[in-house]
Amino acid sequence: MRIAVGQFNPTVGDFPGNRERILRQVAQARQQGADLAIFPEHALLGYPPRDLLHRPGFLDAADREFAAIVEASRDIAIVIGHIARAGTRPATKADPSAAAFGGDLLLHNAAFLLADGNVVGHQAKHELPSFDVFEEERYFTRGTEIVVLEWQGLRLGLSVCEDFWHEGGVLAAQAGAGVDLLINVSASPYFRGKPLLRYALARGWAERAAVPFAYANLVGGQDELVFDGGSFALRPDGAFLLSAPRFAEGLYLFDTAAPPVAPPRPDGMDCVREALVVGIRDYIEKNGIRGVVVGISGGVDSAVVAALACQALGPERVVGTFFPSPYTAAESAQEARYLARTLGIRWVEIPIEPIVASFSEALSSHIPVVGLTAENLQARVRGVLWMALANAMGYVVLSCGNKSEIATGYNTLYGDTVGALAPIGDLVKAEVYELAHLINAQAPCLLIPEGTLSRPPSAELRPNQRDDEDLPPYDVLDPIVRALVVENRSWDELTRSFDEGIARDVARRLRASEHKRRQFPLVLKVSPKAFGMGRRFPITHRFAG
Repeated sequence: MRIAVGQFNPTVGDFPGNRERILRQVAQARQQGADLAIFPEHALLGYPPRDLLHRPGFLDAADREFAAIVEASRDIAIVIGHIARAGTRPATKADPSAAAFGGDLLLHNAAFLLADGNVVGHQAKHELPSFDVFEEERYFTRGTEIVVLEWQGLRLGLSVCEDFWHEGGVLAAQAGAGVDLLINVSASPYFRGKPLLRYALARGWAERAAVPFAYANLVGGQDELVFDGGSFALRPDGAFLLSAPRFAEGLYLFDTAAPPVAPPRPDGMDCVREALVVGIRDYIEKNGIRGVVVGISGGVDSAVVAALACQALGPERVVGTFFPSPYTAAESAQEARYLARTLGIRWVEIPIEPIVASFSEALSSHIPVVGLTAENLQARVRGVLWMALANAMGYVVLSCGNKSEIATGYNTLYGDTVGALAPIGDLVKAEVYELAHLINAQAPCLLIPEGTLSRPPSAELRPNQRDDEDLPPYDVLDPIVRALVVENRSWDELTRSFDEGIARDVARRLRASEHKRRQFPLVLKVSPKAFGMGRRFPITHRFAG
């Protein structure tokens, strides 16, 4: 059987646009002789639609466009993720938040088989993820039935994303019932290392059922999530029949009787770079934004963000700024200007000393403008200038903070935290350096100057300031941040692995800066746990463990 996988990059709620692009891929699959075309979870709606599922008319609009996809199945079968309505349930009418926002809806997240212009059947998702960035129990009802759908004498086992990750349940029952093909449609966001987990699970299912396994995944950016695609198909012996590119939309074909193809490339920092580029590009393009402003300081964080922005949008849509103060080193100025010239971006340079002096004079009769107040005033002046430039051009600001700084609150609220998107906010400092070296290695010439990579990091808000005077050294800090934020390790585990005093200080900073992160730009997620929608801690609490 010849099968096409439509690795699809939808825009949430763009039903006419998503429908037309799906139909184009269906037509392409038909022209290339495919018997079956597979599209990912929520291909028509985009994922996650979140509370749009509760907006009046949203599901009606989705179903109207879905009818056109059903009609397109007259001479090619289609498997696609969509919503199945299952009626209503009793819900409180007294509480407005329940009565007006979908409290009585019964919806299934499902995989549909379409053929001959009809819905052959669907398999509802049983396991509804409600951890990290997922919140499906808020919107969907668990499926209760497990089906095997028949088409042209074949028995197909369909499943939706999370069911693939659980040992029993839908796939186990389908494998036990006897199928000719297992198909999983997914909207599985990327983090570094996740593709290998998918391959291992898929090999287990293919071997268990003794049939080929096909996996279709969304691709593209949606707010802080990036979907990597990487759709694939396996033979029962675990060899790959299809290995679609990561981070690339397209239609990819395979034959269930064909010889194996080369396995996917390793998942490393280059995949992280691609994820960040796609995340920037789709945030800007899908929101109709003209371009971005990047505050370039001469440091590695802003250099990496500027380089990623150019890869995502082209240098003509990137404005680099340099706002020196009396504490800005001459080397910083040289390296920032070099980067801008090499990238070929528009350059705006404004000394901030006169502006800071004016603010200080206005405040001085009321408060002493010294110490942290004076330092943060400089950062906030820069924030005002970035936002003014962005407003004037229809651009947005990209925040250049990294995960280690964000975790410890080593940033200025309404200063270097302003912006719409934080591309490297899920990379600890060592990973930023790793990415910087990769960018240089892949560029035709040296983009990020050696001085930027070798000089000690500094906020340059006071004379001779260095980050390692205000924070633990990054080679000490980064692992503690990972242990606290990504691994969620207990206090006992932390003290066994790290210096207790340093660990306690980092944990205190993490708690104390929660209010800053609530006002932080969206952070593109590339690790198992990023700051943002997947991490929900109270601002006000007294648990010190």
